[in-house]
Amino acid sequence: MLKEIYITETNCITPLGFDAASNVEAILRGDSGIQLHNDISLMSNSFYASIIHDEKINGAFAEISSGTKYSRLEKMMILALQPIIKNSGAALNSKTAFILSTTKGNVTALQNDSEENFNNAHLDVLAKNISDFFGFQTQPIVVSNACVSGILAVSVAKRMIQSELYDHVFVVAGDEVSEFVLSGFNAFQAMSELPCKPYSKNRTGVSLGEAAAAVLVSAEAKNAKIKVIGDSSINDANHISGPSRTGEGLFRSIQNALKEAQMDADKLDYISAHGTATPFNDEMEAIAFSRLGLQNVPVNSLKGFYGHTLGASGLLETVIAIESANRNMLFESKGFDEIGVSENINVIEKNEEKNVDFFLKTASGFGGCNTAVVFEKVKH
Repeated sequence: MLKEIYITETNCITPLGFDAASNVEAILRGDSGIQLHNDISLMSNSFYASIIHDEKINGAFAEISSGTKYSRLEKMMILALQPIIKNSGAALNSKTAFILSTTKGNVTALQNDSEENFNNAHLDVLAKNISDFFGFQTQPIVVSNACVSGILAVSVAKRMIQSELYDHVFVVAGDEVSEFVLSGFNAFQAMSELPCKPYSKNRTGVSLGEAAAAVLVSAEAKNAKIKVIGDSSINDANHISGPSRTGEGLFRSIQNALKEAQMDADKLDYISAHGTATPFNDEMEAIAFSRLGLQNVPVNSLKGFYGHTLGASGLLETVIAIESANRNMLFESKGFDEIGVSENINVIEKNEEKNVDFFLKTASGFGGCNTAVVFEKVKH
């Protein structure tokens, strides 16, 4: 019999706050990190994005370290990890793994042409820098698979523990808003001229964002916040950036995750979806949910609060979804006004109290990747 897997510690670093509690309080107030920016070093014209002030990052980092060699993203990731390593009491020995999840990592290092900067842009170097800061004894593992990276890392951690390789896995995910990322999405003509509106008839594209999030995945139930009971990742192999029009990859991912969890779709209380607010992504998700009979399950996208934080999004949104379950509170899908997908899914329009025992987290990304993970609330 496979081990039961739990998430026992969570944390996140975002424009809305530097811990999970402050992020939830901001969400309950209706605050959004998405603001209008006029930074010509990032983009020649003004744009909406969710960006953390450098002073906040540097100030918080100075409180835990005097190190000066760390990049902005490394500081964000260290800040996300530090409290959960400290609170967990888990020994960083041969039975404790470290997974770093990101889409673009230290891509900003490439702005200055040198061999050192080229080296620093490698994801394994980023992972080693974080690992060495805390003194992990095991080789760091990188999970980088477009925008499913953050939630896929939870799946990988679950399976590593069930294979009895490790007892604990610390997972951190992070990405930042950069000239590289902004120019890429702008070239796709995928950026919204206003704060994004997931699933809305009036949506016009993504708002980008940045964040770091961290969790401890463990075989120990002590202090457990949530249980991980099913997962699956399927690639639809449809297009380099466009998802399957039938939602096939997401459909099969959710189907498999529910099968492993040994539960019917109607037992789900809530779906934390990807919801990027692009025309194709939101439509694909709605079709996949409908095919599975999930159109009545309350669903939200947190992109209206954080923007699309790339590889960090899946883990960040899992951290907030865990708070949602443990508080028995569904958070609004900010920016939503009028249904704009072909299937009439149940988008959460305002914060509401609801008992949440089981929830589903989904993510989809470029290259046709899809991941679904089913969680169960631990009742103490």
